[in-house]
Amino acid sequence: MRTVQLGELLVRHGAMTSAQRDQVLAAQQSRGGPFGALAEEMFGVASSAVEEAWAEQYSSFAPHIDPRELTIHHRTLEMINRRQAWQFCVLPIQVQGDDLIACTTQERLVRALKFAGWRLGHACQFVLSDAQQLGEAMCKHYPMAGMSPEMLVSTGEVARG
Repeated sequence: MRTVQLGELLVRHGAMTSAQRDQVLAAQQSRGGPFGALAEEMFGVASSAVEEAWAEQYSSFAPHIDPRELTIHHRTLEMINRRQAWQFCVLPIQVQGDDLIACTTQERLVRALKFAGWRLGHACQFVLSDAQQLGEAMCKHYPMAGMSPEMLVSTGEVARG
């Protein structure tokens, strides 16, 4: 399986040119550093563009699941509250050793990662799901008045808290 490179995605999305991508690759080769950070520094590529491209890249190799089919232990679900689950689009599904395995969507992966780093305080691995499927699983495990699967399918914000 060939992973799409971050630079290719940024060019494809119009965030940088092919020539700029090649210059970043040359800089990365000579001085090191993450491609996205160099693209931001050298050409002012927006961090949001880098994050979106990274989420797309991650999606190409991350496991995709249907969370509706899982049996999730209540202790795992207690790691976050229902408002956090909906606001950050995170469904904890399993604990493996010291790591939490959680489900989100490609579109909300960056936000979910930021939340996990801020709130959970330990390693978190993400698997991805279709927004409708994840929304249905969220309704089952984190029922909340006014929330529905369609809230995740739309491109807008999920919940404010």
